Amino acid sequence: MSDVFTSLTGGFLENLQLFAATLILAIPLGLIITLGSMSRITPLKWLVRTFIWIIRGTPLMLQLFVVLYAPGLLFDYPMSNRFMAAIVAFVINYACYFSEIFRGGIESIPKGQYEAGQVLGMTRVQIFFKIVLLQVVKRITPAMGNEVITLTKDTSLARVIGLTEVIMCAERFTKKGLISPLFSTAIYFLLLNGILTLLFNWLEKKMDFFKA
Repeated sequence: MSDVFTSLTGGFLENLQLFAATLILAIPLGLIITLGSMSRITPLKWLVRTFIWIIRGTPLMLQLFVVLYAPGLLFDYPMSNRFMAAIVAFVINYACYFSEIFRGGIESIPKGQYEAGQVLGMTRVQIFFKIVLLQVVKRITPAMGNEVITLTKDTSLARVIGLTEVIMCAERFTKKGLISPLFSTAIYFLLLNGILTLLFNWLEKKMDFFKA
């Protein structure tokens, strides 16, 4: 059993690394994409929105294969690092989903609040960071929580490009006639998602003072 625990824990660490890297990189990239999709420059806005539509409209599994194999097939520069390929695919995918959440939050703020800031002599940057940002965070927290929890489970898709994550480790034992490791993987995900659920619930309560 110690071999099973060691293998599953090692595999789940791969999931955690992919999860953390995706979250750290996709959130700021998603904000940049949001600014592009809301740009006053029409060609840029529609280019970004078309890109978002493509990413959101195709399976993440397909995107993993494209990132892994396309550089070698198109540019004769194969992607040798499978973990890096997974990070690139996940970051692009989740940045697009996050961008739509950000856009919805920003667009939900009444125009009167922007106008009030202008009356007070504040710049657009000051209005965004001092008036709008906290309200946006408050409004998007539930949607972001759902998306982050979905990300934890989606990391298991990385196995399709040969990344040794927890479910792949469990499957190796299942092929030897052991079924318990396969079900044990649920415990890892349930514990992580339980912690994340408590964290987002705490964050929502901390922001209850701010009624947007």
